[in-house]
Amino acid sequence: MKPQPAFLLHKRPYRETSALVDLLTLEHGRVRAVAQGVQRPGSRSRGRLQPFAPLHLTWIGQGELKRLRLMESRGSAALLAGEGLLCGLYANELLTRVLPIEFPVGELFAFYASLLEDLPRPDKRAASLRRLEVAVLEALDCQPRFTDPEGLALDPQQRYRFDVASRAFIPGEPGIDGRTLRLLARGGWGEPGLGGPAKAVTRAALAPLLGSRPLRSRELMRQLAARRRLQPN
Repeated sequence: MKPQPAFLLHKRPYRETSALVDLLTLEHGRVRAVAQGVQRPGSRSRGRLQPFAPLHLTWIGQGELKRLRLMESRGSAALLAGEGLLCGLYANELLTRVLPIEFPVGELFAFYASLLEDLPRPDKRAASLRRLEVAVLEALDCQPRFTDPEGLALDPQQRYRFDVASRAFIPGEPGIDGRTLRLLARGGWGEPGLGGPAKAVTRAALAPLLGSRPLRSRELMRQLAARRRLQPN
């Protein structure tokens, strides 16, 4: 096979010197593989196989679990710290949890690469995350329907809440006003003042895919926010 552009999503030890890895690849979506010898001290592959670093990979195997053969670096890892790092960990955890194995998501790969460029910039971080979440929902055919359950247009003066069963919006408090939802329907995920509603919509739409097990990265974000509140001015 030709080398595939890829990013590491998750890595855990496997046997004595290897690792089990989840990868986001351009043409094959999420691939799970064994990286043999990558945990061995002095292994050159160990330094390459890092989160947020662009890679070129090949693998072999017919089942769901592949074996990596070629692993080359395509550039430096994104320099992330603090909230930017936690957002990157959230993106990796989300993709690992919801993407089926070897489900092609070429457009989503592009959104992920763009996210890594935006995460070091606080002014771009939230909007880029929302665009990635929407791309995930669209890839899985689970995107919100910005109508009522019958397909009728939303009233700009009414408030609505997301209905999981229909993936549409029903009247309810506290809810989000119909005008804001119409802006989001037109792709306004990064518009000033829409950050809170955009996050509420994507979180509600992703909840059925994630199930009841909480995301570790969200808990780390809550802990970081709590520490910031406790710091003296």
